[in-house]
Amino acid sequence: MLTSPPPQSSRRQFLTTSVGAALATAALPHPVFSGESIVAPAASSRPPIRNAFAYRFAIGEIEAWSISDANLALKEGLGLMEPAADRPAMQADLMARGERTDVLPLYVNILVAKLGREIAIFDAGFGAGKNPESGWLHASLAAIGIAPEKVTHAFLSHAHGDHINGFVTGNQPTFPNAALHCLRDELDFWRSPEPDFSRSLRAKGPLPGMIKSNRAKFDILQPNLQLHRDGDALLGGAVTFVPGRGHTAGHALFRLRSGKESLLHFMDAAHHHTLMFTNPSWAINYDHEPAQAVDTRKKLFAELATTHERSYGFHLPWPGLGRVARADAGYTWQSERWSWGI
Repeated sequence: MLTSPPPQSSRRQFLTTSVGAALATAALPHPVFSGESIVAPAASSRPPIRNAFAYRFAIGEIEAWSISDANLALKEGLGLMEPAADRPAMQADLMARGERTDVLPLYVNILVAKLGREIAIFDAGFGAGKNPESGWLHASLAAIGIAPEKVTHAFLSHAHGDHINGFVTGNQPTFPNAALHCLRDELDFWRSPEPDFSRSLRAKGPLPGMIKSNRAKFDILQPNLQLHRDGDALLGGAVTFVPGRGHTAGHALFRLRSGKESLLHFMDAAHHHTLMFTNPSWAINYDHEPAQAVDTRKKLFAELATTHERSYGFHLPWPGLGRVARADAGYTWQSERWSWGI
């Protein structure tokens, strides 16, 4: 069971900080994330505008930022969603809400938190690569004045590429002075002789390459690794590991707490901002243990809809802040109103 949160927090937010120079309003076509590869959008007659953002807010006395790391889409669309028999109902739900049905959006939100002298980052996105539509984390960190060597704690929810890749640059840890915290079960899964994907519905072709890549990254990060169990609390109780199994063997959620305020970062418990709330049994086929992932999501949403705890989603529309509420036979994601000032 998930741990109980403190009483509902008040909404306190600070000034939003944009990355780079001026933010542009021009719309861009979505590039495509195809399996394990990303395809950039077609060339246009004008230079593309990079919309990387860093949104500043607060969790009690914790200063925090939500950083966008990518502007991508999954071209397989509802072909990634299970059960397959429910895909017509999923399409009808998307159409009723005015959502795209040809692709699934892939938002990548990275939480950064400053707790006194400590700076913590929760997952690190895709990392720098050839696609200009992803790997924006470092530009955003520079814009808010955080150098990689200043990060003191890094939290890894699970070792899928859009979460772990950014923790390694070349053959070195991206954040050399940061302790890297993850659940022991996650590390043990990837280092086992034959990681078990027998119940996963994801494409099996890319798995050998992914396993090899993750093992190499964990080897590079080994000197920084600190392994944990569910319920472990760090930084004076400000960060707690919350169980979130199913998406991977050691998929972790995180609760940040300061005074009477808290934020539950539920990572990949939801990959879409409407589908998985309309019906928590609808799942993406990237889950390693599909039945367990659905069970985790059902328990999580039931708790959050009761407590109204402020939450944060790695794959929900940026900046990823909001609350879960009951709606009809399922739930709805209530995005938090952006605040451009105090």
